[in-house]
Amino acid sequence: MRSRRNIVILTCLLALALTGLAAPSAGAQALGIGDQKPEVFQNPLFKSLGVKRTRLFMPYDAIFSEPARLDAWIQAARNAGLEPLIAFEKPRSMQCPGSRCRAPSVRAYTRAFRAFRAKYPGIRTISPWNEANSGTQPTGKNPRAAARYYNVARRYCRNCKIVTADVLDITNMRRWVTRFKRYARGNPRLYIWGLHNYGDTNRFRTRGARTLLRITERKSKIWLTETGGITYFATADGRVALPRSEARAARAMTYLLDRLRRLGGRRVQRIYLYNFIPAVNDRFDVGLLNADGTPREVYNVVARHRSLIR
Repeated sequence: MRSRRNIVILTCLLALALTGLAAPSAGAQALGIGDQKPEVFQNPLFKSLGVKRTRLFMPYDAIFSEPARLDAWIQAARNAGLEPLIAFEKPRSMQCPGSRCRAPSVRAYTRAFRAFRAKYPGIRTISPWNEANSGTQPTGKNPRAAARYYNVARRYCRNCKIVTADVLDITNMRRWVTRFKRYARGNPRLYIWGLHNYGDTNRFRTRGARTLLRITERKSKIWLTETGGITYFATADGRVALPRSEARAARAMTYLLDRLRRLGGRRVQRIYLYNFIPAVNDRFDVGLLNADGTPREVYNVVARHRSLIR
């Protein structure tokens, strides 16, 4: 089994070398790959892509609630020479929607954020709250809270790249962003808006991205902070939203990297794919590899666009 995997890896490395000769022009974007598992950074297929940027989402108070897990990921990213984007979100114990789905106080968020900055002053790319307009987050119906967290990050992380708001391309995005902007401080032309455009990418449309481009300042920037071709997706109640199909995932990734990234011209600056290796029987499977570590066609799509990885 090990020898078979080695042959597969060597074959893919050779394919990468050949496809890199015909890579498309990079445009304005830089492509990264996010994954929650620190061991991914030492995977030969990950390393062969030459990835320079990665992303992690963790509870906002992870510096207190799970410091070892947080530190293990950060140290692994550092050892691999990767620039991390850290996104904060609800505690793992919080269920949203639900009666106990409440946004942390500004005081609690500030305490955790300042502790994080004190321990990791070198991390200067931060998203104050992950998928802030989603009903799975306490900020989903409370854009004011999300804006306040952004204000805290802006105050205590000067000279940092801060994703003003990280939003999903869902139906409430226009209304949510409009309300968020009432409370966020600073110059809106300098904002970096994060977009998780799974809907656009996997439904082969442009609606979400075009909406965000229209409702934000022309000189503001857009980062696709979480995106990718979905191989399989079932909702929490077991409904299959996207049946298993590696071919469809590859087509979606091609659509993302050939078309969607070009919307907005140079306003779209970064793309973070998620993720590299899925968990076994993951109901949200966006892996570039199979759970056993063998590559999928979607991995080869990314390899053909490796000029974006810079």
